[in-house]
Amino acid sequence: MTFTTNYEVLDWYENQPRVLTDQFIESIEWSKVKDHSFDPKFIPVIKYMRDVETLTDMYHRELRRTPTGKDPVISKFMERWGVEEVTHGEVLNQFLNEAGVTSDKTWQTDVRAAVSNVYHINMYLFTMMTNLVGEKFTATHMTFGAVHEMTAAQSYRRLIELVDHPVLTTILKAIIREESAHTQFYWNMAKLELEKSTFGQRMARFVIENFWYPVGQGSIPKERTEYTVATLFRDDNGIDILDKTVTKRVNQLPGFAGITKMTEKIGKICRENPAAITAKTAAMALVPSIMLNSIF
Repeated sequence: MTFTTNYEVLDWYENQPRVLTDQFIESIEWSKVKDHSFDPKFIPVIKYMRDVETLTDMYHRELRRTPTGKDPVISKFMERWGVEEVTHGEVLNQFLNEAGVTSDKTWQTDVRAAVSNVYHINMYLFTMMTNLVGEKFTATHMTFGAVHEMTAAQSYRRLIELVDHPVLTTILKAIIREESAHTQFYWNMAKLELEKSTFGQRMARFVIENFWYPVGQGSIPKERTEYTVATLFRDDNGIDILDKTVTKRVNQLPGFAGITKMTEKIGKICRENPAAITAKTAAMALVPSIMLNSIF
């Protein structure tokens, strides 16, 4: 797909059908979730993914305070993007409930309330900085978004392979289809914005090189991020797959030739955080959700 304007990208996105419709969610064989067991070490991973998706509305509010979020094309995209991402979190939570990992009715509020004040302060300062830079920072926002969406989709693919649970696979494949549409929007918007100036390219590359982190880290404790990353990518050529599907593709963006930040960061986390499940983790994965929330 080749686009020459931002409006063409938006038009393409808006013509993509929703996947996680009410009809699709109702068709999921929820009653069969417990028919298939899976390693409890993946419960914290699924909870992490659920929480990251749930916090999308917070990221949306933050971006709307910047020139990027006020852009009519990006603003229109984010209206649907925000709904889809929150739906992903709700479906993952329902899967956990059906698997026996129950949550309170206030779980979404609890997830948002758990975000630290340090994160909110940092985001306030970051928003002030982006407002000073103005529209030239849009290329950075879109590049960051593309990287996050690509790593998220690859994380879901890894979870499918490692867990091998038929109901979860059905859910994750549907989520991946919507995440792939998000990736295409961010990717093509980043490409168009980066092509506008070498300044935009240099700034975007500087931010990715120095401040990129796995999606969710910051708003969610670092320990949870690293557990999720290591569990998904440490074994079975996980790093090589991520390098091929994420880092090598980012190299194709204007000004990003040779960048290796994503592979290096994920590789470092995997080396420093063994993915092998501990006795403590195994035990905690089987206790009531309220206790899980206090640990992961």
